[in-house]
Amino acid sequence: MTDHRDQASPAGEGPRDGFARTDDGVVVAYQRRGAGTPLVLLAGQANNHHWWDGVREDFHGARSTLTLDHRGTGASDKPLTGYSTIRFADDVIAVLDALGVERADVYGTSMGGRVAQWVTARHPGRVRRLVLGCTSPGGPHAVERDASVRRSLAHSDPRAARRALAELMYTPRWLADHPGPYRTLGDPDMPRHARHGHLTASNGHDAWEALPSIKAPTLILHGDEDRLTPPENVPLLAARIPDARSHLFPGARHAYFEECREEAGALVRDFLA
Repeated sequence: MTDHRDQASPAGEGPRDGFARTDDGVVVAYQRRGAGTPLVLLAGQANNHHWWDGVREDFHGARSTLTLDHRGTGASDKPLTGYSTIRFADDVIAVLDALGVERADVYGTSMGGRVAQWVTARHPGRVRRLVLGCTSPGGPHAVERDASVRRSLAHSDPRAARRALAELMYTPRWLADHPGPYRTLGDPDMPRHARHGHLTASNGHDAWEALPSIKAPTLILHGDEDRLTPPENVPLLAARIPDARSHLFPGARHAYFEECREEAGALVRDFLA
C-alpha cells in the first residue's frame, strides 16, 4: 500500500510521508525529505524515525533522506509477532519497492546497523554503499555490553533507567550543554509487546555468516567510549566485511552521530560521494 500523495509526486521531490505494506501484511510508515538519490537512515532499537531528526538535514543537497518507523513504532503497525532484524530488513525493501527505488545508500545505527547488515547481505543489488554505526555482528562472535550496563537499563525506577540510557548515549559535557528533549531514548508510545519484540530482535541478531557476502563498499563508525555496544565490535565487522573501512570518534559514546555531528556527517558525505 502506498500513500496517494506519493503517486502524485515526482520521485525524490519535496517532503513526503507514506505507507508501504509488507508481504506479511504489516503497514510500515516512511518519511522522505529532500531531493535526489535516497539515503536510507535506520534508527536504533525501540525508536522511530525521530532518531534522525537532529542530523538528517546534513545529508540533503545532493540526495534525499528516507526514514521509516520500524514495525512496532511511530505510525507503523504494531503486530503481536514478527519481530527480527531480518524481518525489519524486509520491511526496508518493502518501502523501497513502494517508492520505486531500485538502489539506495543505507546508513544504519545501533539496531538499525544490524538491520542494514541484512538489507545489504540479502539484497545486494539494492544497496550502493553501506554505513554501519555503533553496531555489532551479533551472535556468539560479538562483544556484548557488560552486566553493569544491563543492570542500569533494567532499573525499577523508569526515570533512573532513562537517565542511565542518556548517559550511555552522550557524554556528561554534551548532556550539560543540551538539556533535551532527546530523540534517541525510545518511542514513548510503543506498547509493551512491541518493546519486547524489538529487544528480542536485537538480542537474536547474528549476521556473522552473512557478512562476507556484503558487496557494497562499507564504512564503519563508532564512539570509542561506547559501553552500550562496545567498540571492540568494529574490528570484527571490518575483518568480516570485504572492502570495509572504519573510524572511531575519540571520547564519544553511542550517539556519536549526534554528538560528533559535524565530523561524522562530513565522513559519511565524503564516503557516499
